[in-house]
Amino acid sequence: MTARLPDALAETTLPVHVAIIMDGNRRWARRHGKPPIYGHRQGAEAVRRTVDACARLGIRYLTLYAFSAENWRRPVEEVGELMNLLRYYLRREIDNLHDKDVAIRVIGERRGLDPDIVELIARAERLTARNRRLKVVVALNYGGRQEILRAVRRIAEAVRSGRLDPVDIDEQRFSRALDTAGIPDPDLLIRTSGEQRISNFLLWQLAYTELVFVPVAWPEFDETHLVDALVEYSRRERRYGASAG
Repeated sequence: MTARLPDALAETTLPVHVAIIMDGNRRWARRHGKPPIYGHRQGAEAVRRTVDACARLGIRYLTLYAFSAENWRRPVEEVGELMNLLRYYLRREIDNLHDKDVAIRVIGERRGLDPDIVELIARAERLTARNRRLKVVVALNYGGRQEILRAVRRIAEAVRSGRLDPVDIDEQRFSRALDTAGIPDPDLLIRTSGEQRISNFLLWQLAYTELVFVPVAWPEFDETHLVDALVEYSRRERRYGASAG
């Protein structure tokens, strides 16, 4: 389904960066009497729809929470199927995204991923690095607390080696030590399936992000739901801690 951007949603009100917690694949599959992998496959189709929609609508950055550091606790069979689905996507979709001028960047801890997946990620990032239409950031084996700890270790090592004076550590310096260095903080976070929490996702970056919770499961998410969230975002007054006036 394709939705036309409403006239009321002027280009200046569009968020630069949209982040999405793609929730509900397994519950959606259960409701349809299917195994979890069926929901994940349909969720991959929702990813394709959402990337295309963001590119058409003029969103500059899209961050997708694909696999959390905690997801390793799921059944081994399900994790294996998810990794195979990731392999398929990285092999079959990247050239298509490259042709559409879409760049791919993966954040999270790559240690623990199979070597072939790490190589596929590196290939996707190299191939699409110069693309400008849309930057798709994939959070894979990612956790917000873990990312902050990695940043602290990077800064501590810089201090220990004499490359950084502790008095020079500020928010900007800390942000540059995060996995998302060089990426603007999300303006809008969308979570599907009706859950209303951020689940260890971009804990530093979401400090002033507008949150929109959508009741549909991720496999059902389409451009109409995206546009509805953008319209809701356009109604918000972002004050970044300042008073309402």
